[in-house]
Amino acid sequence: MHTFPMFEASPIIAVIRKPPKEHVFSLVEALLKGGVTNLELTMQEHDSADTIHELVHRYGQEAWIGAGTVIDEAQAVAAVQAGASFIFSPNMDRRVIQTAKKLGAVSIPGVLTPTEALQAVEAGADCVKVFPASAFGPRYIKELKGPLPHVPIIPTGGIDRTNIADFREAGAIACGLGGSLVDQKLIDSGNFSELTSRAEELVALAGGRS
Repeated sequence: MHTFPMFEASPIIAVIRKPPKEHVFSLVEALLKGGVTNLELTMQEHDSADTIHELVHRYGQEAWIGAGTVIDEAQAVAAVQAGASFIFSPNMDRRVIQTAKKLGAVSIPGVLTPTEALQAVEAGADCVKVFPASAFGPRYIKELKGPLPHVPIIPTGGIDRTNIADFREAGAIACGLGGSLVDQKLIDSGNFSELTSRAEELVALAGGRS
């Protein structure tokens, strides 16, 4: 399986959904300043690939940048061609996994059951995203790791400051965080210092190091 040294210092992946164009760089810089160096930009806008390209150009030496919500092969190709290093999907699609791997990207499909997790690994996935994680809780991750200790798991969905340490203790190699970290109200108000403080707190709670 793939190893992920980028999670040692920052075991968090910031899920950035439809960022306002006028704030995206300030947002990224606030996250980096707070120690979050793994950034997932979702492929939900017509120009998402262009934004990924610009982020990689500006911050590729400081951050691990990839694409999320990739649901078909065309999106996977566009994202990797734009410079994405990893491909997150909400589902488990063998074609998306194989396309990502063929193009040299890390493949992280979404799964829920042990069967899906093993099918993803057999198809070539480097690790799996368990989604929606909050619907089942940290204990579910621990139970999955029992028979599947070799499968790296990244829970995503509903993770925040109250439970991130529990998910990590349960065996998650990292956690994906959306609104609890990338708070739209803070972005809209330009309160990037608070975003940085939130990032620092969550990295510490997740067991990261500076």
